Amino acid sequence: MPGDGAMTSIVQRIARQALVTFRSPPRLAEEPGKAFLESHAKLSGLMTEVRAADLKLVPRRADERPPRHGGPPVTYMHICETDQFSMGVFLLKSGASIPLHDHPGMHGMLKVLYGKVRISCFDRLERPAGSAQAAAAQAGALRRYALRSTGEYTEESGPCVLSPDRDNLHQIDAVDGPTAFMDILAPPYDPDDGRDCHYYRVLPDSEVSIPDQKDQKEKEVWLMEISQPPDFWCGGEPYPGPEVCL
Repeated sequence: MPGDGAMTSIVQRIARQALVTFRSPPRLAEEPGKAFLESHAKLSGLMTEVRAADLKLVPRRADERPPRHGGPPVTYMHICETDQFSMGVFLLKSGASIPLHDHPGMHGMLKVLYGKVRISCFDRLERPAGSAQAAAAQAGALRRYALRSTGEYTEESGPCVLSPDRDNLHQIDAVDGPTAFMDILAPPYDPDDGRDCHYYRVLPDSEVSIPDQKDQKEKEVWLMEISQPPDFWCGGEPYPGPEVCL
């Protein structure tokens, strides 16, 4: 067991709470129980408090070289991982994006540490029958989604939260300079257990037949699964912050 000194780190407290929260998460399509919701709210509260200085991160300068001049547009600092969750920090250069991607059967929580990100979240809808798009969807080429939200987050914002069936697909764009965010995924990606990361692109309305959406609260779109975009790749950096003991 770690000593009291390790427990004083907010990063350590977040990791401990994530372990408790995701030890027995609700199953897919199952309503979360009171204990999970309370534990999840506590984790969200801790994530709201964390700042770049707590992880000994120094914000990158806005005049750094853009991604096209070499080096990965995104890097990752690994903090810790268990069977229940993974935790780390993503750092995006100016103008960089993490393309639209999914988190199969996973919960997640993202907290900006410096800079600003724009996050667009999508949810999968039921497939309609009796159309060419439906036939293609059943073949796995196209999927129908709703754009649930698009919002901007800074270090003063609360965390962006996703679940297996809510806001599960998202795209993350750096806005007005470099940015970094702390990220928790539960359980971690594991291709051998059906949790591989898939990438998508939004099809323009001109390529598909979209019903009249004037009376709909959420915009419906067709997404096509694609290979990892060639202009996106993720490098690694050492994590400089407090050690996490689990």
